[in-house]
Amino acid sequence: MLGEFNLFSWKSKEQQRREDEEYARWAFPYGQEQRNKLVQLMLEIFPKESEATTLIPFLTCKEIYENLRRQEGHEGAVRKMLTNVKKYKRIIRKTEMPIYLALVLADARAGEALNYPTKDEVLAMAKGLQVQYTDME
Repeated sequence: MLGEFNLFSWKSKEQQRREDEEYARWAFPYGQEQRNKLVQLMLEIFPKESEATTLIPFLTCKEIYENLRRQEGHEGAVRKMLTNVKKYKRIIRKTEMPIYLALVLADARAGEALNYPTKDEVLAMAKGLQVQYTDME
C-alpha cells in the first residue's frame, strides 16, 4: 500500500503543506470567518450547489481577474472576463460569470470587517457589470 505517497507529486509533505497554506492566505486573507461568510453568501445565490461547486468557480474567477487586472487594469479585466467567457466555460458557466465576478469584487471590497453585500446586491451588481461591459461590444 502506498499510503500518503503521491506518484504525481515531487513535493515533500512539508513543501505541499506550505503551498496549501500560502494558497489559503491568498484565497482568504482574513481566515476561516471570511471563507464561511463568502460560502454562505454563495450558497444563498446558488442554493442548488454545494460549497465545493461554488468555491471552485469563485477561486478560478478570482485568480483570472487578478491576473488580467495586473496586465490590463480593472476595466480591461472585467471586459475580457465578460466577453471572452467561452475561454473559461468548463469551470464557469457563461450565465454565472457576471455573478462570480461580482462576488470577487465584493470580496475584495469586504475588507477586514468582512462587510459583504446581500444576495440581491450581488445580483444587481452582476447585472450592472453585464449591461455596462457587454453592451459596449
